[in-house]
Amino acid sequence: MSAPLTAPPCPIYSVRDIRAIERRVVPGAQPPLMERAGVAAALEASRLLAARPGPVLIACGPGNNGGDGFVAARELRIAGYDVTVAFTGNPARLPEDAARAHASFLQAGGGVAELPAPPGNGWALVIDALFGIGLRRPPEGRYAEWIEAINALPAPKLAIDVPSGLDADTGGQPGVCLRATHTATFIALKPGLLTLDGPDCCGDISLHTLGVDAAAHVAPAGHRVGRELFSARLLPRPRNAHKGMYGDACVLGGAAGMTGAALLAARAALWLGAGRVYACLLDEGRPGVDPAHPELMLRPAGRLPEHPRALAAGPGLGISAEAGRLLQTVIDRNIPLLLDADALNIVSRWPERMKILKARRSATLLTPHPAEAGRLLGVTTAEIQADRIVAALELARAYHAHVVLKGCGSLIATPDGRWFINTTGHPGMASAGMGDVLSGLILSLLAQGWPAETALLAAVHLHGAAADRLAAAGAGPVGLTAGEVIPAARSLFNRWHQH
Repeated sequence: MSAPLTAPPCPIYSVRDIRAIERRVVPGAQPPLMERAGVAAALEASRLLAARPGPVLIACGPGNNGGDGFVAARELRIAGYDVTVAFTGNPARLPEDAARAHASFLQAGGGVAELPAPPGNGWALVIDALFGIGLRRPPEGRYAEWIEAINALPAPKLAIDVPSGLDADTGGQPGVCLRATHTATFIALKPGLLTLDGPDCCGDISLHTLGVDAAAHVAPAGHRVGRELFSARLLPRPRNAHKGMYGDACVLGGAAGMTGAALLAARAALWLGAGRVYACLLDEGRPGVDPAHPELMLRPAGRLPEHPRALAAGPGLGISAEAGRLLQTVIDRNIPLLLDADALNIVSRWPERMKILKARRSATLLTPHPAEAGRLLGVTTAEIQADRIVAALELARAYHAHVVLKGCGSLIATPDGRWFINTTGHPGMASAGMGDVLSGLILSLLAQGWPAETALLAAVHLHGAAADRLAAAGAGPVGLTAGEVIPAARSLFNRWHQH
């Protein structure tokens, strides 16, 4: 069994690239890949059954994923487990390797039947070997009925490679999809496991490389975000330090009724270590000081600091004519610029928006949620969500920007065509102000001199990891607030510096 999901580095491959790797490995591979996959699935099943022993149901489909299931069934049966296999396909129409696996299972004394009713005490484990990555359309007929019936069972469910019905490239589920508690995926991670509906369908993921060095055959298209991608920047501060070394950060936003958004972003930038933080607010009734953090320098939006090291525009900015005018002035500045929330909505209304942002000399960072991304590209939210990787890459290319497309499994894309998926965070972060805090965290790292890509990767990962720590301690997921994440992020960031 190979290393678990948490082991860095962790490349991600599309289905097309996985198929290319398989074609290069399969000829002459001993043992064959299907044997390796089935044995790995059986070992993972044994691990789960150690905590809850009992009868096992394996649902096998008409392709190679079904072949993996037959191998797993044979191995579990030989090991002494009570195994029932559900299969109604035509053995003569199975792919060659799957046909051999089917015959091997029968020779070991196994048998197949329609999907049976659960035994008296229920199944201890149900294994999904129906379709894996091979299905490119919604499950139909008998197999759709099987998936629905399996989903209704109270037993733990182990999906082999990919839950049946899940699009392994996009994380979408065009029809019925198996809801697994565990997924044993092979060779490498697939993007659909980690974004959109994938995390809800996959449960806990274990990665089994099957002895295949994927990168030796195909360069990875993307990576899972982990600390290894930015650990080189986690350096101790010199004792002979001063605030000027850690930069001036500026937040532009806070129209009437929305000053809280700008203050959240500014506080996050302050708590993550920026030397000085300005909150430049549009609200004419703005406070003169932030009572919770008098260290922040509050100013009217028309009095932006002359030489900040980085600027974030958008938190609570509004879409007024004044907001648009101010945004045009900051876009012309030769400093790293983060655009979020209303700044993105204003930009989306500019006919020449792509040309304007491409002309910037310094780094541009965009942090849209799917609806904002749709406005920037002139498409619907559904079209963005249909393929989040393609959408993030198109945003990065069109605007020559570093982009995070927020959501479950946030997508990070770079102007040169690389992409990453972040897997920290939880549903409790779907609350007001979370995006403002993320903007502040990114801004702080930019002000401290971090490159745009590294700042984006680190801040997105930190944002979710801090929320995860709070949830583990009982502060969430339900009821978690954006403000609570700020001190948790500071604590975790300091911990990272020490390890």
